[in-house]
Amino acid sequence: MATVKKLPSGNWRVQVRRKGRYIAETFRRHKEAEAWALDMERRIDQGEVPSSRTRKKPTTFGDLIDLHLAALQEVGRSPRRSKAFTLDALKAKLGKVRMADLNRERLIRFGKERLKEGAGPVTVGMDLSYIKTIITHAAAVHGIAVSPEAVDLARTALKHLGVVGRSRSRDRRPTADELKRLIAYFDANPRQLIPLARIIRFAVATAMRQDEICRIRWGDIDADTRTVLIRDRKDPRETDGNDQKVPLLAATGFDAWAILREQKTAVAKGDRIFPYNARSVGTAFRRACRDLKIENLHFHDLRHEGASRLFEAGFTIEQVALVTGHRDWKMLKRYTNLRPEHLHRFDTPRAPAAPGPTGERSPWAALATMEAASKSTNEG
Repeated sequence: MATVKKLPSGNWRVQVRRKGRYIAETFRRHKEAEAWALDMERRIDQGEVPSSRTRKKPTTFGDLIDLHLAALQEVGRSPRRSKAFTLDALKAKLGKVRMADLNRERLIRFGKERLKEGAGPVTVGMDLSYIKTIITHAAAVHGIAVSPEAVDLARTALKHLGVVGRSRSRDRRPTADELKRLIAYFDANPRQLIPLARIIRFAVATAMRQDEICRIRWGDIDADTRTVLIRDRKDPRETDGNDQKVPLLAATGFDAWAILREQKTAVAKGDRIFPYNARSVGTAFRRACRDLKIENLHFHDLRHEGASRLFEAGFTIEQVALVTGHRDWKMLKRYTNLRPEHLHRFDTPRAPAAPGPTGERSPWAALATMEAASKSTNEG
């Protein structure tokens, strides 16, 4: 008899007990688990000795993807949703291509096809990166005679064609008038169940992501230090267990702590501070922008706005990183969309330094002397 059970990782664990024999395997899809169980039961009924999942000699790119996924499952590192989605899409498009045919020409054609489908240069580049990872894993771990060189050559060609490229740094910031209109729009709508006006102010005050705002809990608030713990915060290297304590500030024009006090009186029960679906928040925000004729503004731009306001308030890179959660300060640069007019608050005249106790002159005085000497020489 076979039993199929879903694991916390999202995989499916199938166990076959039949005629005194036992065998188990783990699969990513429920259908694959059921098909394997039926096949094992049939083999046992026919008197064959069951073994773990039959490994056929890999001949296609789809086989290499399966090997990669199986290896990740064995070490308990099943791909997260975005990677799993991408691998499924690659398998659908290139899974039947024989390894020998996955050459430079075929990959260039793949890139052009993705461009026609509407994929941007960054997305196509990510696809090629996954393809290279799959091929490299097959060669390094399984000793399969494949080389990632074709991927590198295809990437170079597609880069010259503009099919592959880097993302453009987004510098869209909402104006004060746009924020005012958005907040007034939601405040004036009694049918709006989600307090978008409060969420917008909180997003700018904390520079949190949309899903982070909808996940934080009252139990993670530290009233003494006025901080909130964001659990499993997004990070390119690690997400699970990446818990970060974030200060609740009032330096961006909106007071995060005061907003929480408002929300406490509005939410009667539940542990989540903003117990709403993050996608619903995004949908309502886009609808408001459309109704108000506010173009090219995303909810994520509020995170940019919050980070930029912290810099304009005089916070250092290290301090802003404690709020935004960036470990790589280079990544934080894309959020630093400062407005030129805000530099005037730091523009104070500097008086030349007085001579020190040893009679040394300041660098400014030395520079003035050098300029005077140069002018005298030229006039002579």
